[in-house]
Amino acid sequence: MHSELIEKIKSSSSLIFNRLSFKVFAFIVFIIGIYILHKYLIFSNNSVDKNNHIMNNPSFYATSIEIPDSLSFANERVPIENFDVYESLDREFLINSYWHSQTIVILKRAYRYFPTIEPILKKNNIPDDFKYLVVVESGFSNVVSPAGASGFWQFMKPTAERYGLVINDEIDERYNLEKATEAAVKHIKDLYSYYKNWTLVAAAYNLGAGNLDKVIANQKANSYYDLYLNEETARYVYRILALKTILSNPKKYGFYIPKSQRYMNIPTEKYAVDTTINDLTQFAIDKGLNYKLLKIFNPWLKKNKLTIENGKTYFIQLPKPEYRNIKKLMQLYFADDTLSVATDSIK
Repeated sequence: MHSELIEKIKSSSSLIFNRLSFKVFAFIVFIIGIYILHKYLIFSNNSVDKNNHIMNNPSFYATSIEIPDSLSFANERVPIENFDVYESLDREFLINSYWHSQTIVILKRAYRYFPTIEPILKKNNIPDDFKYLVVVESGFSNVVSPAGASGFWQFMKPTAERYGLVINDEIDERYNLEKATEAAVKHIKDLYSYYKNWTLVAAAYNLGAGNLDKVIANQKANSYYDLYLNEETARYVYRILALKTILSNPKKYGFYIPKSQRYMNIPTEKYAVDTTINDLTQFAIDKGLNYKLLKIFNPWLKKNKLTIENGKTYFIQLPKPEYRNIKKLMQLYFADDTLSVATDSIK
């Protein structure tokens, strides 16, 4: 009898304990659930606030690009009030503003190459805007087009030779920036003496004077902005205008290149060569450099030798060895916190 009573008490106690344990467990689960719900609501509110902030903040938008109220090419007015002109400009501003990698590379290269191009244009009374033809033609690269145009200025072989550039098995002066720029200046002058309009000169440089003449005659219009042209030439001047505007004021269009990251114009020495060099590699080594650097600064040399005809002199340009070091270059250019480029160049 006594043992049965004890068993009943144990059984009742166990039942009570189990019920209490379940209630405690349920209470704990309830508290955890409330906590999770509270956190979720806070997170949701924060997310809504962040989304509202983004939606109400134009800086988070991919936006259209502001085009200046007035533009000119070589001091010739662009009729930006015409919808077709405006939309063509708009396209090029959008492409070059949002194609970040390409535009940044162009900006960096401009610091190196504009100081060579600008003085030659100025000396020959060619408008400074023509330096942007190089940007559009080649992006400061010694590229070869499908048609065979080569170098920064994209000369076809017959045109290059007509303006005095040497092209043979060992040499292609379309890749000599100074000589190619001098030849381009002569070509531009000839085109201007014919068209008397710088914008048409730019179009003719790209399309060819003969082809442009046919378009002008067939369409009975003599303004670039009134001509229906092939895709490349139709975009050509607008691309120049967009890149000119962006490179002249890069920060306004979201581009900033710290001075330490620009491709600087490297000091060089010119060596007059009037006798044949049979081994350009050894020539470079004798100057304290290597063949790689000789080729970087003289891409017009096609082979490892240079044959000199009687009475002919070529100039090989080599970097001063000490300025291969970036720190020394920075000390040279940025000691007074300035960059040695023309004042009308990129800022």
